[in-house]
Amino acid sequence: MDRAGAVTFKGDPLTLVGNEVHVGDTAPDFTVVGEGLSEVKLSDFAGQVVVVSAVPSLDTQVCEEQTKRFNEEAAGLNAKVLTVSLDLPFAQGRFCGAFNIGNTQTVSDYKEREFGQAYGILIKELALLARAVFVIDTDGKISYQEIVNEVTDHPNYDAALAAAREVGA
Repeated sequence: MDRAGAVTFKGDPLTLVGNEVHVGDTAPDFTVVGEGLSEVKLSDFAGQVVVVSAVPSLDTQVCEEQTKRFNEEAAGLNAKVLTVSLDLPFAQGRFCGAFNIGNTQTVSDYKEREFGQAYGILIKELALLARAVFVIDTDGKISYQEIVNEVTDHPNYDAALAAAREVGA
C-alpha cells in the first residue's frame, strides 16, 4: 500500500510503501541483519519492551544524533533498543565503534526491506527508511509510534522515552 505525501524530505512530498501500523496493533514480526550478518527477529525479544528507532542512514547528522541519544537513554530503560537503517551491517559496526554505541543494537533492513514494508516506512522515491520510533510492549503490541513528518527533523525523544518507561515499569 502506497501513501503519497505521507512524509517530506526538505519540503518535498514522498511516498511511504508498506502496511501502516497503529498504536494497539500487534507489532509485525520482521527479520533484519545484525552484526556478523546474523539474522535478528523482533520475535527474539518476545516478552520484552522494545524501542525501534528507524533512521534513513547513520551517515547523516540527525540520524547520528538520534542513535547517540537513544544509546545514552537505553542504559536507564527497561527495554531493548534497536536502531534500524538500510546501512550495511559493516558500516553500522564502524559507526558503533567510532561513537562507542553499546547500549543499543544496530540492525540493517538492507536485504529484504521487510521491516520498512511491515511498518509502512519505506520511502519509495529514496529507497530509504523514514525516520520513525515504535515502542512495543511486553505483549507485543505497539504502544507508541511516531513517523516523523519531515525526514530531516528529530523525533519526539521525550514522548518515545516516556512511552517506553511507562510500559517497561
